[in-house]
Amino acid sequence: MSTHEESTAALGRREIRLSRGDAELTLLPGAGGRIGSLRIAGTELLRQGAGYGSFPMAPWCGRTAQGRFLNGGVRHQLPLNSPPHAMHGPVHDAAWRTARADGASAVLVHDLAEPWPYPGRVTQVFELGEDALTLTLAVETTGDSFPAQAGWHPWFLRRTDGGAYGGGGPVELDFAPAWQEERGEDHIPTGRRTEPRPGPWDDCFGMPDGVDVTLTWPGRLELRVTSAAEWVVVYDEQKEAVCVEPQSGPPNGLNTAPRLVTPIDPLEVTTTWRWRALG
Repeated sequence: MSTHEESTAALGRREIRLSRGDAELTLLPGAGGRIGSLRIAGTELLRQGAGYGSFPMAPWCGRTAQGRFLNGGVRHQLPLNSPPHAMHGPVHDAAWRTARADGASAVLVHDLAEPWPYPGRVTQVFELGEDALTLTLAVETTGDSFPAQAGWHPWFLRRTDGGAYGGGGPVELDFAPAWQEERGEDHIPTGRRTEPRPGPWDDCFGMPDGVDVTLTWPGRLELRVTSAAEWVVVYDEQKEAVCVEPQSGPPNGLNTAPRLVTPIDPLEVTTTWRWRALG
């Protein structure tokens, strides 16, 4: 390995720490380009450990049924990393390059390769403010057009400990979706839309005016997740954390709601997490 290659690899492995006001963000380029930590006034909001934090999903989100999708008349088979389906896209556990990092913002880049059958690039932009974090994901092709999705999979702690907002009761979710995707026994949406039902959830919801979900740690902190994207998956079946996942299409969307990425029309999606102290 050349000196340049060694320095590039090291840059991809190291942690990136951003801060603004009392907000601190840790990025892990070598572990799926994920957010490893988000601390507000010393209080951690994300579940810690391998596979947690908050990771990007691209060029598909959630499950792709049996790992199969069509691009025009061409059928593709993806690896079944969550049998019998392909889960979350290949970028969430891949190494990313750091294109730029300063005190309160960063840009990470990942070049798509096998097992994804088309050349392309995924770019993440992180912008940390004193009371908000804005995340942008862009998927572009460097060859032929292909269907794609993009989104985020944050693991928000059900209970926070330590710092100014630690302790107290579990997080509460508030959102008003227009519909819930009926989930089949295989966890793939059936295509039928239903009235939203009480949790617990591992379900996709439609919000045609844009994703808008509020997480409240009572008496301590409120965090509002918004996006112009019209789909959100909510997973709250785990004891330690809840997931609120804005994404550009529903699970299995490569087959049911494909968004074509072309050389002149990349896919770009943004979410903002805004917080405020309570009490």
